[in-house]
Amino acid sequence: MTGNVTVVDHPLVQHKLTLMRERDTPSAVFRQLLREISLLLAYEVLRDLKTSLITVETPLAETEAPVLKGKKLCFVSILRAGNGLLDGMLDLVPSARVGHIGLYRDPETLQPVEYYLKLPDSMEDRSVVVVDPMLATGNSAVAAVQRLKEHGARTIKLVCLLAAPEGIKAMHESHPDVPIFTAAIDSHLDDHGYIVPGLGDAGDRMFGTK
Repeated sequence: MTGNVTVVDHPLVQHKLTLMRERDTPSAVFRQLLREISLLLAYEVLRDLKTSLITVETPLAETEAPVLKGKKLCFVSILRAGNGLLDGMLDLVPSARVGHIGLYRDPETLQPVEYYLKLPDSMEDRSVVVVDPMLATGNSAVAAVQRLKEHGARTIKLVCLLAAPEGIKAMHESHPDVPIFTAAIDSHLDDHGYIVPGLGDAGDRMFGTK
């Protein structure tokens, strides 16, 4: 962990990420790999969930055992590519509530434009995990977290597949209280705001669009 950034460097995560970077990996395989990586990332991101003890009857004896306590988690996907990470995390925690924030990046200014927002109630009482595969300029993530805070969210984490130093810097400057979890920190952004070496546009590669 560096500062407020955790790089999940598990060998399985790194192996699957390498396969996703390959330009010839088909969309169906790309989506499946992203779903698998999201499960592994979720394991790390959610390791500090609070638990309480309940009494259960095993086939052999009565015992006290831990269960999750408190309000349900809330996963918030930054559309559209965030849904690739969301699906895998819901496989792990199917009871989590889900929110969506629709943002697209203006190709001229690289600034985010919001077109959709739908969140569960009582955000102030929930542990929120924002998911978006690419933390590039950081503008979309910064805007999404700001909107969540405006709706009362107080405990927020950001999960991405890849991060650029520029995006991490933008998040730290705007939301230093939000931890970042990623599978890798790449070199830099190119002139179009894409992560280098990266893996291209995650949404296009997921859905076979350009």
